[in-house]
Amino acid sequence: MTLRSMIILMTSFAVVSDAILIPFYPQFFAARYGVTSPVHTGAYVAFISIVVMLTLPVWARIAKRLDAMHLLVYTQCAAGVLSIASYWAPTVPLFWVLSLAMFMCKSSYLLMYPYMMRLEPKESHAHTIGLLSVVVHFGAIAGALAGGFVMQVWDAHTCIFAMAAGDFAQMAICIWLIRSHAINRRCRFAHETHPGAHGTARTLRERLPILRLALLMLAFDFCVYLIRPFMSSYWQSVSGSPGELVSGAVFAIPGMVALVALRINKRIADAGRRLPDHMIGNLLLCTIGLLLQGVEAPFAIVIGRVLFGWAFFQIVVKLDVTMFALSTPASYAADFSVINFFQNLGVLLASFAAGAIVDETGLRAPFFIAAVGLVLCALVSIWLLDQPQRTPAANAVPLPKPALAHATTLSPELADTGATAHAN
Repeated sequence: MTLRSMIILMTSFAVVSDAILIPFYPQFFAARYGVTSPVHTGAYVAFISIVVMLTLPVWARIAKRLDAMHLLVYTQCAAGVLSIASYWAPTVPLFWVLSLAMFMCKSSYLLMYPYMMRLEPKESHAHTIGLLSVVVHFGAIAGALAGGFVMQVWDAHTCIFAMAAGDFAQMAICIWLIRSHAINRRCRFAHETHPGAHGTARTLRERLPILRLALLMLAFDFCVYLIRPFMSSYWQSVSGSPGELVSGAVFAIPGMVALVALRINKRIADAGRRLPDHMIGNLLLCTIGLLLQGVEAPFAIVIGRVLFGWAFFQIVVKLDVTMFALSTPASYAADFSVINFFQNLGVLLASFAAGAIVDETGLRAPFFIAAVGLVLCALVSIWLLDQPQRTPAANAVPLPKPALAHATTLSPELADTGATAHAN
């Protein structure tokens, strides 16, 4: 397997491992510690986002001095050990300490995203970003299914071992790549390793394009994640069906659509045509999808999920391609950590806001509020993205190559890709 394929495999293990307990923390805390408060569960999930937001910039700074692949060997090992240690935590506070420390170490795997993009030519960025987006979508679904299976067959806290297994699998892949010499040169995120790169820290003016993009991504993530916490409950109330299987399938529709969109985009590229750049149009299509989901009719909800999934995928790819086009290889990790911070902040604010909105106005309100927010995003994107670009790649979604070159044949200097992976 190529280095690119192994990094995608690592990402799959990471996403599945992360998602195993996410849908089941209420059941986990109730079964293990007798804590049934929704506020407690919400606060815990919020703190997971907070520690990831705060620690990823630290890992990005460390990666300037230590090869990211070597760094992951240590951090994923620590994450696995801390995960297992949390299994025997006798009290809730100790579980919080151990498990949040585990997520602090686990968050370092996000560096694989900018790491991989340094090894890909710019014309391949759109396809690679789209592929990773699909991996995140289906990894989240697979993780939730795995967590449900483990909880049903064994018990809630056994999921912790499944999470630790994902961490140790990532560590094993890193060790194999290092020992097999699949990494033919060290790939630090240091300025001095790139001829012609700035040797000093960039000024605020130089970082302004990335900060503008980060603000747009914060607003976009806030809107699209506002509908997520209560989507299954909303479908069950509209359809009258209490079954978890159907509601889970409806929830997963955007992930299925993302896979189709990735395939269609590649066929367009293979036909020699340039992928169209319709940022405003996709934001408005996403808005229509949200409004249709707010209609209390199952058919309208399904159609809305399909439109939402298509537009969501195209927007995420466009925004991530723009981020790497505005950045430089030496700054990928630092800029990605900034973007990731703002994205997590958007998701965090959406999680808190969704509960308050539903409590005050009902299950339909998040769809309409999110739709209004996306219209505003479409308007402000004209200003936020209207700036001198470092490369033409930010002005249009680039044309992916029909066949990607092996990552190991590209030097970081000559090559310029998650989710954030986002899943919805």
